[in-house]
Amino acid sequence: MSDESLLSLAGVRRAFDGGRIVALDGVDLAIGSGESVALVGRSGSGKSCLVAIATGLDKPDAGAVYWRGRKISSRREWAALRRQSIGIVFQEFHLLPTLTAQQNVELALMGGRADQAEQRRAAAAALDRVGLAGRRDNLPSEMSGGERQRVAIARALVRDPLILFADEPTGNLDSVNAEKVAALLLDLQRERGVSLVLVTHDTELAERCHRIVRLSDGHVVEDRRMGENVT
Repeated sequence: MSDESLLSLAGVRRAFDGGRIVALDGVDLAIGSGESVALVGRSGSGKSCLVAIATGLDKPDAGAVYWRGRKISSRREWAALRRQSIGIVFQEFHLLPTLTAQQNVELALMGGRADQAEQRRAAAAALDRVGLAGRRDNLPSEMSGGERQRVAIARALVRDPLILFADEPTGNLDSVNAEKVAALLLDLQRERGVSLVLVTHDTELAERCHRIVRLSDGHVVEDRRMGENVT
């Protein structure tokens, strides 16, 4: 674990079905501030499990997760990190169908210190950043898949997180919208300096990140910076 790491996993193990299915086995991984990391591997290699543990949505059976060198274990600590510093974008958009794009983004700000007017302004600004200024009042059913995913990205970014996890964010999109969403995530990472962990099966998209981390059968089998031939 590096002292310069924003988030680190050390010796993380996670098993299911009474230990018969091992999703992660002794995984070490460090994410630095401002870098983009592509997490790749076949289905069942442990990618989504790693994201769940790295964001506190699941707990490891062994090992630990560290935020800026400090071990994080309690639900309260994880809830605070997700509220303040960690954003998550899922393959499924998870938008509430009865709320507008603006209202879906505002939900991420509920329970914070901002008043209602500040929440509205922040949500509108987030939607503007992802190119949806003119779609704020639309329901999810009135939007394309690419637009719905951009709403989900705006919701994840509205609190200005330090690290953004995107789990197969282009998996349910056609090629045109997939490219738009991929370009948006990478542009936001560069412009805002947010760390980006991108789970993807798309080799070309992975190669646009600073690092490629490959999982196989719950192990990290490759951790390569682009331009290097080190595994």
